[in-house]
This record gives sequence, structure tokens and C-alpha cells, in this order.
Amino acid sequence: QVQLVESGGGLVQAGGSLRLSCAASGSISSINVMGWYRQAPGKQRELVASITSGGSTNYADSVKGRFTISRNNAKNTVYLQMNSLKPEDTAVYYCRYRRPDGNEHWGQGTQVTVSS
Repeated sequence: QVQLVESGGGLVQAGGSLRLSCAASGSISSINVMGWYRQAPGKQRELVASITSGGSTNYADSVKGRFTISRNNAKNTVYLQMNSLKPEDTAVYYCRYRRPDGNEHWGQGTQVTVSS
């Protein structure tokens, strides 16, 4: 079993920054993919960014150039630095952990609200 604990959400004005963290614990595979997804009211959950244990990253077009995903493998923690935030970034942000065999776990979500 894997547990994911997210932190760092909050309220920020447009143009501001926030940093999300997600710490994984439990039965962690050395090879995995961790990522951030978000879900706004009335919309489907969507990928924001992901990063493999080897450091390869993937971003949604809407956040490229503004968000940066990184990880500390020694701490089993993934980060999402969000800069130049826009009101449309408002959503609940979820951390996801996935092993090569497809087994996956989700965090409880953290609210990010960007005011205009």
C-alpha cells in the first residue's frame, strides 16, 4: 500500500505563485511515475504534469512555461512549482503515484484558488 500526503495549496492572486508537495510512503517502487492532476468544478480531472523516477517530465500545454515539476527520490516526494497563476488554474490538485505494473494511488487533493 502507498500513502500520498499533499500540501501547499491555498488562495493566491493572479500572477502569484504556489508550491505543492506530495510525499509518498509505504511500498514504494524505485521505478515509478508521479504526477499532478487537477479537477475544476464541472470538469473532468486532467493531467497537469508528471515525472518519472528517471526525471523525464511531461506537461499539459496550458501550464508549459509556468509550472515546473520536480522530485526528490530520496524523500519520495514530488513538487509542483506554479508561477504566473491564472484564475483558470483554480481547481483541486491531486497527486498520483503509478508503478510500472499499473498499480496506482491518489492523494486526497489540495485546493488551489486563484483570484482575479
